[in-house]
Amino acid sequence: MIMNKKYLVGVFNDEHTLVDAFEKALEKGVVIEEVYTPYPIHEVLMGMKTKTYISHAAFFYGVLGVIMLIGGMYYAAVIDWPLHFGGKPFNTFPSFIVITIVGTILTITLLTLLTFSVSSKIFPGKKADIIDMRATDDKFVIVLDQEKMSIEKPAITQLFQSNGATEVYEKEANTN
Repeated sequence: MIMNKKYLVGVFNDEHTLVDAFEKALEKGVVIEEVYTPYPIHEVLMGMKTKTYISHAAFFYGVLGVIMLIGGMYYAAVIDWPLHFGGKPFNTFPSFIVITIVGTILTITLLTLLTFSVSSKIFPGKKADIIDMRATDDKFVIVLDQEKMSIEKPAITQLFQSNGATEVYEKEANTN
């Protein structure tokens, strides 16, 4: 089901004015939907209070990868198809190490990418809903969902403009 959501967008020229407006908006109890910046800003990441567990998932994918790779190589070399040559032992564990390291990195990378894509609802063919094209170039953008705003629109507009916003406007976006 596609819905049209209305957003209030504040555009800032630099990091310092964005952080000032962001902190003052949080003090007033404004629920901030998203902040788009050309690079990560520590104050914004801490203020949004969104926690990700993707690093924990990556760790468990690594453990799974090591177990599966060593188990698979052991099964193939020792149980299923042991090769008798030169009196060497069936379980030549040191030869498994390099393949295990590379395979673990591949496993972590692919499964973490899949996890991120699923949690972010990113998939091939999905139309990108870009709030402000300048956010990836040189502008800093704060986005507020108008349905969740606890303060009236003129007060928030005044708050953003008094803290250095160059532009405050409404934007309608399609969401799935």
